[in-house]
Amino acid sequence: MTGARTSTAARAAQAGVLLALGAAALAFLPLHEETWWPGYPTGGRGVAAALVALAWLLASAATVLRARGAARADAATAAADAGLPAAGEWLVVHASQTGQAAEIAQRTATSLQAAGLEARTRDIASLDAKTLAAVRQVLFIASTTGEGDPPDAAAGFIGACMRDDARLPGLRYAVLALGDRGYRNYCAFGHALDQWLRQSGASPLFDLVEVDNGDPAALRHWQHHLGVAAGAPALPDWTPVAYQAWTLAQRRELNPGSEGEPVFELRLLPPDGSAGAWRAGDIAEVGPRQVPAAVAALLAAAGLDAASPVRVGEATRTLGAQLSRSQLPPADDLRGLDAQAVADRLQPLPSREYSIASIPGEGSLRLLLRRMLRPDGTPGVGSGWLCDHVQPGGDVDLRIRANPGFHGPPATTPMLLVGNGTGIAGLRAHLAERQASRQARSWLLFGERHGDRDFHQRDDILRWLGEGGLERLDLAFSRGTGGSGVPADALSSGRATVHCGYVQDALRAEASRLRDWVDAGAAILVCGSLQGMASGVDGALREILGDTCVDGLLAAGRYRRDVY
Repeated sequence: MTGARTSTAARAAQAGVLLALGAAALAFLPLHEETWWPGYPTGGRGVAAALVALAWLLASAATVLRARGAARADAATAAADAGLPAAGEWLVVHASQTGQAAEIAQRTATSLQAAGLEARTRDIASLDAKTLAAVRQVLFIASTTGEGDPPDAAAGFIGACMRDDARLPGLRYAVLALGDRGYRNYCAFGHALDQWLRQSGASPLFDLVEVDNGDPAALRHWQHHLGVAAGAPALPDWTPVAYQAWTLAQRRELNPGSEGEPVFELRLLPPDGSAGAWRAGDIAEVGPRQVPAAVAALLAAAGLDAASPVRVGEATRTLGAQLSRSQLPPADDLRGLDAQAVADRLQPLPSREYSIASIPGEGSLRLLLRRMLRPDGTPGVGSGWLCDHVQPGGDVDLRIRANPGFHGPPATTPMLLVGNGTGIAGLRAHLAERQASRQARSWLLFGERHGDRDFHQRDDILRWLGEGGLERLDLAFSRGTGGSGVPADALSSGRATVHCGYVQDALRAEASRLRDWVDAGAAILVCGSLQGMASGVDGALREILGDTCVDGLLAAGRYRRDVY
């Protein structure tokens, strides 16, 4: 509409100039003493004619310049409307049938904007190859309808882009797939979109997240990964988490003397003596708390009493307890407010996610986590709370979230487990689950820095290797292989090998064995860091097995990842 108004104004200006010139010409006719043509103006009349000509030139030039400026403005507006991204901007694309994907896309963009990032939403119907090639980071919220069909709005994008080969090597992306497990082809369009992006050379920020019927826990999982990928881990949860109070029974450091940050194992007991229920591969969502000294300092600076009761939903807490679970605002923002007014404006701390390292039959829920440090050297809120501040016997707000995408294969299926660092947590749970049946083969590849101080869960892993529950063990240490403790007979018999390097290097060294296991129907489960390890393992698998085979494993659910 703006372009149409500008063009109309330009045409009106041109008509005005012509009318003025015509009027000037008629005004000069009575001034001539002879026939107009080929007579010439004389004296001052020539000066007047020259001035009129100059006026015409200036008016014409002004009109042309305005028209060109309007054209440039129209082009800029069209580019903005087309969604051509600015540097650093996040594009959030929704493919919606009933409006749910569009709503989640708007929430996603709003969360990013609240973190100080540039973000905007876009309907997939208006997305073209030019925009996709220009964008650097894009988030897709993709619905699936009926028995695995894409939403109607995606038809044009599929025809124009997804049916052709594309080159998107500079694109970083993530996919949130919405669906209903009651249908046969669950989240089919989201998976098809993810596969096309991978084949086009785009790099996933994190693995596809499935959402069954708007599951709030899966949406929090999306928020968690989004916050990490965007460098904004404090993004608030969209919906409150229904935690239970678990008891910290034990905490111990696993890697004293390591060059890396300390790694701790925590053992927690369910509330009220109830038996916890989860499967290997599931996730523990933990509600962290602020350092007590920081809460006390804020209360003192704002002149508030920690014991003041406040209402939070249907519950009553003290102001100090509510502050401990919240993002701490500046003290100046709280001065002069009563306790309830302070509680009403607080934003809760977002939950943290950790792979569960045990199974219920072992009597406790185990977590492995590394103490993470901020740029100023202080521990992060989540790891600082769990590694340093909560004491044995204290409460930990926790909720178990099912993670079907990382559940193990049937007990009779061979299983290859690959991971590094604290990723051993999710792999250990799968090995513990396998020990009860021992119906199928298991192979573990694990990597860390030093063999003598960074071999987490060493005792359990070597015991299972000795008992036969673990058929094959490959360890990869990047800075020193000595002191791993692997028995000499396991090394000499070929049941275990210690490599110098990374787990992807160990995979390449065992390429022939890997092909044999895959040919025998093995499932591959990867757990650990997304950057470095997971991408390196994926590259090694594709190098050894080929893209077609790896994509087939993904589609069949035989290649599963829990990476962060």
